Amino acid sequence: MGRTVTILFCGDPHGSYSQIIRAVAAKRPAAVVIVGDHDLEQPLDEVLAPVLDAGVRVWWIPGNHDGDRVHWYCNLFDSGLGDANLHGRVAEVAPGLRIAGLGGVFRGRIWHPSEGDGAPRFPDRESYLDALPPGHRWRGGLPLAQRVSIWWEDYQKLRAERADVLVCHEAPSSHRHGFGVLDDLARSMGARLIVHGHHHIGYQAMLPAGLRVIGIGRAGLWRLAVPPVLAPGREVVAPDRVAPN
Repeated sequence: MGRTVTILFCGDPHGSYSQIIRAVAAKRPAAVVIVGDHDLEQPLDEVLAPVLDAGVRVWWIPGNHDGDRVHWYCNLFDSGLGDANLHGRVAEVAPGLRIAGLGGVFRGRIWHPSEGDGAPRFPDRESYLDALPPGHRWRGGLPLAQRVSIWWEDYQKLRAERADVLVCHEAPSSHRHGFGVLDDLARSMGARLIVHGHHHIGYQAMLPAGLRVIGIGRAGLWRLAVPPVLAPGREVVAPDRVAPN
């Protein structure tokens, strides 16, 4: 079976990273995965320098607030960890453990599965840009907020992939404000676990067909042991970290 390693999943930091640094120093995980809403006042690689210096790989997805301010966006996407963005792809985060990422949020002007017939208003970025009025582009492309939206084209691309875990900012149907299309995405990829943030509530749930869900609270932490990939009873760190949206 090989040596058991751990992956540290981190809930929406909103500028708080000390708990991640302490947990890495104490537990030495193989990797850290952050589920969005970073709110960075410095580049991510500088904030997490002690983690990187310890030889721990960092992965992340964006949340909706990462498009609220230009410097928040730049300190994440343009940081030295810009290539660690998991959104829209699958990475082998530990030997034999494939994690898929879907960052950002659903927006009515792009695609909101709970509005109308659930179909996207724009199937891809190109069609949205074609309809965008002059002067509304940022850096010659999408407006800042729409860079952290969920796009149908990214969802469809992931459906063709295989993964063990789906990490997303939005919640699946286990949360009252969640989305069944995320359940469907996980199942189509063969994933048995969804880890999400956004709602600042730490909880565990089980969806039909054995699909497990972990919601991580604001600045909360959760550890997954590998192998076995999805053994029951993994430790939840600071499960009482609950904060309003």
